Amino acid sequence: MRVTFCQAVLAVAIAFNLLVLYYISRLQQHVLHRHRDHALPSAHQQTNPLRPGVTVLIREFEDFENYIPTVARSFLRQEPELPIVVAADHLPYPPMVLPDAPNIRMVLLKPSPDQPAHVFRPEAYVRTEHVALVPDGAKADSTSQLERMLEEFKASRSTVEMVAAPVHSTTPLQCLDLRVSLKEWTAEYTAAPPSSKRCTALKGEAVLLLRTRDLFNLSVPLAKPLLTSLFIQTSLRGWAVRLLDVSFPALHHPLFTSSHNQWKADNLARANRLQLFQDFGIKRVVLEDGKEQWFGCGKETPRCFGTIHDDTPEYLYRNRWTPPCCLKALRETAKYVVNVLETSGVRYWLEGGTLLGAARHHDLIPWDYDVDLGIYLEDVPNCELLRGAESGSIVDEKGFVWEKAIEGDFYRVQYSEHNHLHVDLWPFYPKNGVMTKDTWMDHRQDVEFPEHFLKPLVPIQFAGFLALAPNDYRAFLELKFGEGAIENPEYPNPALKRMEKEN
Repeated sequence: MRVTFCQAVLAVAIAFNLLVLYYISRLQQHVLHRHRDHALPSAHQQTNPLRPGVTVLIREFEDFENYIPTVARSFLRQEPELPIVVAADHLPYPPMVLPDAPNIRMVLLKPSPDQPAHVFRPEAYVRTEHVALVPDGAKADSTSQLERMLEEFKASRSTVEMVAAPVHSTTPLQCLDLRVSLKEWTAEYTAAPPSSKRCTALKGEAVLLLRTRDLFNLSVPLAKPLLTSLFIQTSLRGWAVRLLDVSFPALHHPLFTSSHNQWKADNLARANRLQLFQDFGIKRVVLEDGKEQWFGCGKETPRCFGTIHDDTPEYLYRNRWTPPCCLKALRETAKYVVNVLETSGVRYWLEGGTLLGAARHHDLIPWDYDVDLGIYLEDVPNCELLRGAESGSIVDEKGFVWEKAIEGDFYRVQYSEHNHLHVDLWPFYPKNGVMTKDTWMDHRQDVEFPEHFLKPLVPIQFAGFLALAPNDYRAFLELKFGEGAIENPEYPNPALKRMEKEN
């Protein structure tokens, strides 16, 4: 049988591809075997005392393009015995070929069912007293860089818990101050003074040095994005970082060699940031330029909490207040509903806890989960949306949902079809000079009251706009909630959850 030229070329091409696949497979097995052979500490190793020195820990990089082997070699060139740990969620692919040295190890953080738990704990591999977190692309060009950082750290330990050295890039490292309030689901960044070398967060690329035990005492020491995660946790502990004059050159500007890889990296960074804020319960981030970023609910998503039981939302049991995205939606809904009522000629007033919030904060109570308005029953026909709600739910042109509540004879306006944050409208009518209604809830404040509180209604600042309230609202509130209600805040059901008094 004769073999044509084309058939011969095809056979050679197939053989070549099979050979390439074979060598790639062998290379990946080699990397995996090195990880297993060199990176498995014994279970009791973690209890051994840490020795003096610094371990380089490289955590944040992308599989599809990185300089980790070169970064490692640059540090080993300056100090051949320097311990280096590369931490990855899973085995990198394409395979990462690290320098073949006993003091460099790759740690996989995602557990595997065939390995003991301690194998996936990064603290088992860092056995020095200090650790330097090194980003991808940073290059060591002097033995004195880590030494100087360690000396500066030891000299500053009474004032800071971390020191940082910038990595040269097109964007200079910026010193920031960070305030995190888990109770308010918020992280707020502000720019530190230009001359400041001490701050609580950094923006940009840096090598960060701290005590090993401090790092691994954090809840999630190696979450991504690494510095964002780290500074949220350290700011909650009152830690600070000092910016040093030491610096590291960068191996490549920009880090990624193609716009496609940059796009992939940016998308992964956004996804990691979103996941981090979800895990930490951060729903509002204020950047150093004053811009806000939201990571909670919106018109197209359900609200952040479920059904309320016994007037106590689940977040109160977690020692948190109403998520800021929910408060924002409630403010928006309240302002919209008030405008519709005023335009339609429906007399209304702030009721219950909503009025209490206006009197105390000129806003919603920080842990409230709805808005209550009283309206005159006789004015309901003046509003087309309220009339229409008598026969079923109406989604208006702004996406708000007007409906008759299933719990009784009152109206409800929801933020959207997906998000059921709402304003309740309670129809009252006068009877012998007393305002009453047909549906009563089992709430302390749900009582009749003299109509003279509504004649006249008075304006009050509430949630960023002017709303109407009963005249002598202090007496009105004390009739409903008891004496001193404005000055003595309490959760809705103190029998189940009491407010923790702050010092």
